[in-house]
Amino acid sequence: MIMAGFLIIIFVGACLLMLPFASKAGQETTFLGALFTSVSATCVTGLVVYDTWSHWTVFGQLVLLTEIQIGGLGFITIGTFTMLLLKKKIGLEGRELIHESLNTLQLRGSVKLVKRIVCGTLIFEGTGAILLAVRFIPQMGVVKGIYYGIFHSISAFCNAGFDLMGYREEYSSFSAYVFDPLVVSVLSALILIGGIGFLVWDDIFENRLNWKRYRVQTKVVLTATAVLVAGGTVLFGISESGNLFADMSLGEKFWAALFCAVTPRTAGFNTVDTAALTNGSKILTMIFMFIGGCPGSTAGGIKTTTVVVIILYIKSYLLHTEDCVVFKRRLNQDAIKRASVVVFINFSLALFAILVLLIGQDLPLADVLFEAFSAIGTVGMSTGVTRDLNTVSRLVIMALMFLGRVGSLSFAMSFTEKRRTGGIRYPEEDITVG
Repeated sequence: MIMAGFLIIIFVGACLLMLPFASKAGQETTFLGALFTSVSATCVTGLVVYDTWSHWTVFGQLVLLTEIQIGGLGFITIGTFTMLLLKKKIGLEGRELIHESLNTLQLRGSVKLVKRIVCGTLIFEGTGAILLAVRFIPQMGVVKGIYYGIFHSISAFCNAGFDLMGYREEYSSFSAYVFDPLVVSVLSALILIGGIGFLVWDDIFENRLNWKRYRVQTKVVLTATAVLVAGGTVLFGISESGNLFADMSLGEKFWAALFCAVTPRTAGFNTVDTAALTNGSKILTMIFMFIGGCPGSTAGGIKTTTVVVIILYIKSYLLHTEDCVVFKRRLNQDAIKRASVVVFINFSLALFAILVLLIGQDLPLADVLFEAFSAIGTVGMSTGVTRDLNTVSRLVIMALMFLGRVGSLSFAMSFTEKRRTGGIRYPEEDITVG
């Protein structure tokens, strides 16, 4: 049902984008182009074949913004909240859908969580819109400044990566604000808040700043996020010190490096030229794109918790300890199995897509690698080859974006029947590995 819902939203959005008044005069919109854009918006990715400001009218932009909001929060969350507003009762099946779509740990409290998610989203996006409008209004005027504040606040919070900065230069994103502390800090905060996950919000709301009472997942998410942001800022600063950051002051390097560390966590914006990054920075960006955000959030990727579980399992195996322990809690074996499967499936999908793209088109390997990992991680960053993709390549990238948003493991398991283990267990035998 969750997959069907996303598909319906995608096709409805594509049809709306095909309407004559959705694109500006003189701009031609093909069905494949509209479908690609709709997939990218609903799956909160940000890869585009048309510059959002140059190609789409305000109507088209609002269609994209609606898809971004629905895709970020999930149509189950929005549908449930709408039913609550209409005083409708949420049955067991509805609660199970919420549990599945938000990736919660338990069924209990799912309706209350939906209320907090919607209210929290309105507060964060509203605050972000006001702060961004403070910067945009003096530059663009009141109406346009407010509109730009709202659009980019929603896009950042939902980790979508769509922007309207093409009025300066097509596909320029936020390069004009690379040294602007207000814009960079607000966008970074929105991206991180949207990407840490709704379960973490709920835990922080319940326990405030009492670290000891947080669930293990909350502690893992906050720790991993802090390490990735801080470590990424330092590594990008070092990697680009002799390249894009060469002529910058220390303060300017900090803001540029900070955004380089935050935006690959599936946000998709950029303040520096992605194509001009060093090879080391591109590899680091791809690693960050593959990791992504956190479970039950607006972000994509394999998720920070997955990486932490894999690292803990490797550590326990090398140290010959029986259990995987984190924050004085033992992880169950199912989490380890799921983490391994998620990493394998996502990496396999990315490699298969890379192979198809390279066979179907003569494109630089580095650009294809970047594009594939950006799509599977629902990031939206690109070195510029998105617009050059042929029909087959675009279909492959669309499939990656869809699987990255719905969840490759959930997608694979939806086609398999739940089977109970029979009474027969075959003899065990060793096999050499490694």
